This record gives sequence, structure tokens and C-alpha cells, in this order.
Amino acid sequence: MVDSIARVKHIRVTPQKARRVVALIKGKQAQEALAILKFAPQGASEPIYKLVAAAIANAQVKADRDGEFLDEQDLYVKNAYVDEGTTLKRFQPRAQGRAFQIKKRTSHITVVLATPEVADAAPAATTKKASK
Repeated sequence: MVDSIARVKHIRVTPQKARRVVALIKGKQAQEALAILKFAPQGASEPIYKLVAAAIANAQVKADRDGEFLDEQDLYVKNAYVDEGTTLKRFQPRAQGRAFQIKKRTSHITVVLATPEVADAAPAATTKKASK
């Protein structure tokens, strides 16, 4: 089983908007997720597309390093989540000398890809405890 992780930090997309896009690809196959993100109209879909592509490349490198065979069609999005990053605070001048605060939010996005687990041919024998 191959797990690969890709992260991007301080991306200039609000976490709320990024979570809407990430929800579209959770549990999907990696190639299907790329197709969904390619045609998604949201602005956050482009950096998440690049992130999924990077996770696929990471899985390929990890499999080559370990000497395992990896078919990219087997990869699926095991987990994807968005955390809140730092907030850039800016000020806009308003009437009568006041200042209005503008919060430019950032996100930390993480995507985890995995291959499905292959069940063992012989299930492990369970031992029963003797009751006294």
C-alpha cells in the first residue's frame, strides 16, 4: 500500500471556499479528481488540481524508491482537508478619518492519496480465551 501526502501552505484562498472544492474530490479516484477539478468553476480548483497532481507524482517517486509497482489508476483520495492559515490584515480608509479593516485569509491544504488495501488470502485465526 502506498500513501502519499502533498501540502500547500499560505495559499491566498479563503478556507471556506477551499473546503467546498475539497469536498468534491474526497473519496474519488485520483484521475477522476483531476478531471473534476479541471472543469470546476471555483477559483480554488486550480491550486488544488496542482496539489493532487503533485501527490500523484509523490506516490510514483515513493513507489519507485521502495521498488513497488504503482498503477496511477489505483490511487484514490484517502483524505483531503483545509486548515486556516495566517490572516493578512489590511486597512481601507473610510469617511471622517476612520479605518476599515480588511482580512485577507489564507489556507493550508493537504491531500492524502492511497492505494486500496489488498485483503490477505488467509484470514488470521482468532484464538478464544478459556473461561475459568
